[in-house]
Amino acid sequence: MEQDVKIMPQSKQNKVSIVVPCYNEEQVLPAMYQRLKALMDAHTEYQWEVIFIDDGSQDATIEHIKRFHQDDPRICFIALSRNFGKENAMLAGFDHATGDCIAIIDADLQDPPEMIIEMLGYWHEGYEDVYARRATRGKEPWLRKKFSLMYYSLLQRTTQVDVLPNVGDFRLLDRKCINALRQLRENERYTKGMFCWIGFKKKEVLMNRDDRASGKSSFNFFKLFNLAIEGITSYTTFPLRIVTLLGLLSSAIAILLTAVYFTKALLFGDPVQGFPTLIVAILLIGGVQLLGMGIMGEYISRIFIETKRRPVYLISEKGGLEDDKD
Repeated sequence: MEQDVKIMPQSKQNKVSIVVPCYNEEQVLPAMYQRLKALMDAHTEYQWEVIFIDDGSQDATIEHIKRFHQDDPRICFIALSRNFGKENAMLAGFDHATGDCIAIIDADLQDPPEMIIEMLGYWHEGYEDVYARRATRGKEPWLRKKFSLMYYSLLQRTTQVDVLPNVGDFRLLDRKCINALRQLRENERYTKGMFCWIGFKKKEVLMNRDDRASGKSSFNFFKLFNLAIEGITSYTTFPLRIVTLLGLLSSAIAILLTAVYFTKALLFGDPVQGFPTLIVAILLIGGVQLLGMGIMGEYISRIFIETKRRPVYLISEKGGLEDDKD
């Protein structure tokens, strides 16, 4: 959704960095580059820097990016040594971007690059985090859409951080926001929550999300489910409280049934049906225990990973960046 946005005059030319994480995007990258090139050529009042992050792609993604870099000095690239995940790839972009503000956009063209100009208009007005909320989500399976809305609703109810629903990674961040995000070095990252956790002055813009220009998403249901688990375990201990409540509930039921059976046997001589009662009790208590162990295991595994203090990502090669020119 494009709008005419008045750009406030500046005393110096602002530098805008665009971070584009990529994974197996060879089919859509030429169209993405042409859209970005047209945007930059039309707005020479800014100094532009585009950083493509190749997140261990298995196709010709990095070859396309290197060709863009050879033809256009505004194009920079970072090739990670393997697939570290989109969240970590974005951090690599944050670490190397040198702009006064930084736009984050996916390579699949579902988010319109032209909207960056509208975001820049609000940035000039003093907003430090201008994020795009999806008015429509494009062609998306009905079940996936429902699960997404349920997940955001659950996250909103259980966390102390206001995680924004229907908001992805497409946004423009002031340099102070990027400096704050660079301090958060955990390996198990949920950047959508981090954007909200750091605070700063936010502004929402609505957009109609397009369909993928080409190719298919690398995010299957299992990866999205894992991302949802990351969000829940990163920003709330609510699952642990559920286990506590289930333990209290099962204990209360056990005490109540014990009192009922004891009273019936003592006062009325009613024999207790042993086998069915025993099986139900074992299944109930065993299920609660296994659920509790699984939830605690999720949190403990994240503690285990973080205590190793390994680098969040490793770079195989890079080009066009400011630190390469020094």
